[in-house]
Amino acid sequence: MPDLNLWAVLVAAASAFVLGGIWYGPLFKRVWCREAGVDPDKPNGHPARVFGTAAIASLAAAFAFAWFLGPRPEMHHAVHAGLMVGLAYVATSFGINYAFAGRSLKLWLIDASYHTLQFALYGLILGLWH
Repeated sequence: MPDLNLWAVLVAAASAFVLGGIWYGPLFKRVWCREAGVDPDKPNGHPARVFGTAAIASLAAAFAFAWFLGPRPEMHHAVHAGLMVGLAYVATSFGINYAFAGRSLKLWLIDASYHTLQFALYGLILGLWH
């Protein structure tokens, strides 16, 4: 664990915010809000709590993924692993929850795609930054 590049982990975690800002902002905000039953003009909780929780969760995910990959992963392997983690673990887990909650396929596709890209981006950053 001491061989992990903590700067790369921090940048990877921050990349989830950049991706999320684009994904849940101009790309899919209106559709996501409609499908999730959220008013796009009304905050859903205190912003400090929401963004703080997201920051901690992103950092934990980036750190765990970096640990999973090891200290010097090859970029191709790291990106491929990110896609597989996003699709095989995160997206399918969301799919189970969304099925039982009666959530829409559109909502699942938006969220599952975001997290798949999130982990692929983690892999790209960790694979490039040794």
